[in-house]
Amino acid sequence: MQKISKDTWLQKDRAEPESYAGGQTYMRIIENNLTDVTTLEDGLLEQILSPTNLNRAFKRVWSNKGKGGVDKMEVDALKAYLVENSTELLQSIRDGKHRPNPVRRVEIPKENGKKRLLGIPTVVDRVVQQAITQVLSPIYEQQFSPHSYGFRPGRNAHQALKKSRGYITGGYIYAVDMDLQQFFDTVSHSKLVEVLSRTIKDGRVISLIHKFFRAGVVTGNKFEETKLGVPQGGPLSPLLGNIMLHELDKELQRRGHRFIRYADDLLILCKSKRSAERTLRNIIPFIEDKLFLKVNKEKTNVSYISKIKFLGYTFYRYKGKGRLRAHSSSIQKMKQRLKELTSRSNGWGNARRKEALNQYVRGWMNYFKMADMKGLLRNLDYWYRRRLRMCIWKQWKRIRTKCKMLIKLGLNKSKAWQYANTRKSYWHTANSFILTKTITTQRFRKAGYPFLLDYYLKVRM
Repeated sequence: MQKISKDTWLQKDRAEPESYAGGQTYMRIIENNLTDVTTLEDGLLEQILSPTNLNRAFKRVWSNKGKGGVDKMEVDALKAYLVENSTELLQSIRDGKHRPNPVRRVEIPKENGKKRLLGIPTVVDRVVQQAITQVLSPIYEQQFSPHSYGFRPGRNAHQALKKSRGYITGGYIYAVDMDLQQFFDTVSHSKLVEVLSRTIKDGRVISLIHKFFRAGVVTGNKFEETKLGVPQGGPLSPLLGNIMLHELDKELQRRGHRFIRYADDLLILCKSKRSAERTLRNIIPFIEDKLFLKVNKEKTNVSYISKIKFLGYTFYRYKGKGRLRAHSSSIQKMKQRLKELTSRSNGWGNARRKEALNQYVRGWMNYFKMADMKGLLRNLDYWYRRRLRMCIWKQWKRIRTKCKMLIKLGLNKSKAWQYANTRKSYWHTANSFILTKTITTQRFRKAGYPFLLDYYLKVRM
């Protein structure tokens, strides 16, 4: 299944399929932590290929599931395949003959209408990448800046937002909102190898990593070489992105800036607009001339903190303290999703709708629980309940059913029959006095429907 047809994709100087298939076969799948991963001399490859590390890598890839790559192999078939082919894989890596398969190109729509390019490695290559990541991550964690929060163990977006809020409280109220244009697609391979070589002294590991980001991509049935970039989609790409951008972190720290970086989202905070503009003007040459990355001049700007968007939030000051709000675009996106989940024409039953709403509301609120939005959520809940009543009113369909249900909910027979015969629209009827008095908020709660404000008050931090 790992084999790639040479008739379809022209792959120059690629080894036979056996050289890039395989996995660990002779050990139990365990989850022990590595104890010594800080060695920077020769022997790093042996740590990557150790039975314990490979088993952890397999277990992680298997638990993450995900789609297969160009060879069509899915995660469910991975274990059996590795049992049969691990010896060839391990030997080919040790001999420097391993040739990763090209990644499968996938396009993900973005909010602005453009598309994010992902590269999905084969499941076998994902195991190897995961094994490399597990060994290198603890080494680089000792070097990474405390201002970096993205894709790092024990760090998250909420910590980045708290740090930003602290700077704003300290008077840093103007921000350089930096946008790196297609960062993962424009990373210079030679620069990345240079940066890696400063820490990794085992040349075999450098060579193996280099092969992964030179493996190429397949779009449809067409193979393309990759001369730039680190394809997003594999376990190794977030770590390589952080390693590359750590060079920028070090430069910003050397210059004494207050900044927060989450992956390729960078915010530099200053006390005045003039200093922010000067900071932006002076840091662009370093990014473009030293790191060979591109700054998106159209999206990169200097703004007051209330006019920027960072990790879905925006900022403001109240009584001298930094505060957080959900950005207006995040609110609009949430409303659009709730509109889809409460559509009266999606054919969903109440049980499925409740499950989907509970899942979405919990996830959204757990992420945006740091925002000040109590009044906003109260108004959104009013609109949201109206949409639920609209769905229920349509579900009852027939006049007789509507009358029967209204009587069951406490309306007298005469009034129920009169209202069941209304010719007004579903949306108009959903806001009527009759439905708000019969299909009450308490009944929604009892039935298991989640409300935004209720959950916000539970998780608010």
